[in-house]
Amino acid sequence: MRPDCKFSNGFLWGTATSATQVEGHVNNEWTDYVAADGGHCRIACNHYHLYEKDVQLMAGLGVNAYRMSIEWSRLQPRPYAPLNKSELDRYTHLLDCLVAANVTPMIVLHHFTNPPWVTQWGGWLNPATIPAFADYVTKLAAVLKERVFLWNTFNEPDTYASLTYLLGAFPPFRKWHFRDYHRVVRHMAQAHLLASDAIRRHSNGGRAPEIGIAKNWTVFEAFHPLALWDRAMAGLSHHLFNRFVANSFLAGRRRDASTYLGLNYYGRTRLRNFQALIPIAGAPEARLNELGIVCDDMFERHPPGFGKLMKRLQRLYRLPIYITEHGTASTDDNFRIQDLDRHLFELRGAMDDGVDVRGFFYWSLMDNFEWHLGYTKKFGLMSVDFNDELLPRKMTRVGEFYRDVCTAAIRGAPWDT
Repeated sequence: MRPDCKFSNGFLWGTATSATQVEGHVNNEWTDYVAADGGHCRIACNHYHLYEKDVQLMAGLGVNAYRMSIEWSRLQPRPYAPLNKSELDRYTHLLDCLVAANVTPMIVLHHFTNPPWVTQWGGWLNPATIPAFADYVTKLAAVLKERVFLWNTFNEPDTYASLTYLLGAFPPFRKWHFRDYHRVVRHMAQAHLLASDAIRRHSNGGRAPEIGIAKNWTVFEAFHPLALWDRAMAGLSHHLFNRFVANSFLAGRRRDASTYLGLNYYGRTRLRNFQALIPIAGAPEARLNELGIVCDDMFERHPPGFGKLMKRLQRLYRLPIYITEHGTASTDDNFRIQDLDRHLFELRGAMDDGVDVRGFFYWSLMDNFEWHLGYTKKFGLMSVDFNDELLPRKMTRVGEFYRDVCTAAIRGAPWDT
């Protein structure tokens, strides 16, 4: 048993997806991509056609919020075009279904994907993409202003820029183009300012919009604290992937464009002899076990770093925080439940110490297309049988645990494990 853990009535308990990963039927740079496991996103979880049933699954989970992306490529077939009415109607119906189920939507405007015409322009390397994105957001905000007040302009600009131009895992699959990485981040930061202004202009005098980015934050450390070169590499990684990106969006007066900071937290990366000691970087499981490093299928788990990070980010940027993503990739439900419980305990502790956290979104609602990794990483509160053409969903034990957490927390009761 552990101490009682309570949250305020207004706290958002949610789950999260992105359009390309769950909807299928997209036309963007991922449409023809075949992942390492032979999978592709052409159908994905078919959330495009099954969203009404999936909203009912959310209701059964007991969540009161859902973080979802709207696929830009569906709505604007060419630069500055009017929004596609049939696709827009589908999204507004999804939002109406959420509201009817007492689920508050958080809308992500860019989650790693672009319309084909943006790709033809050179993507986010081309400064022309900035006003084009602002035009898209202006038109979308004008339509959704009555349905949406939580806006997330960019999901993990650090991940997008690094996997496209440093690590070569996302289209256009380039490696070690450091200047391009910096340029993409800066262009997205400029687009965030314009998008934020557009959303505010269309708030229509109703509930004030909340606007922010979702920043993936990895804790970088040397495995041996006295290993000077590994410490230097950890410091450089922190500057490149954390500090530079966060400051590009939030330093100085740029912070005024955001009303909150979204935090995606998956754990820690420790370096030993310049190697990242995590499975996703190729570190062997046997070696990680020998070193006592606890990982899921991708990252080292580090709950204490979660609490410390929230306190540090609020001190640095003085903004409320939403945990826009946290989850575990594993088929071991016991491991995932323990991991979630420990992170929620850290979350409650940070809030008790004065950190203004307003919501927690579990990644993900269901197993899905994990980009270049295909369908091999299982994050879902719902499992999906991808061998069945009907793509049936099934509640996992992690989903049952999260349901108990959400229902207890929303009614103001503690939970125990």
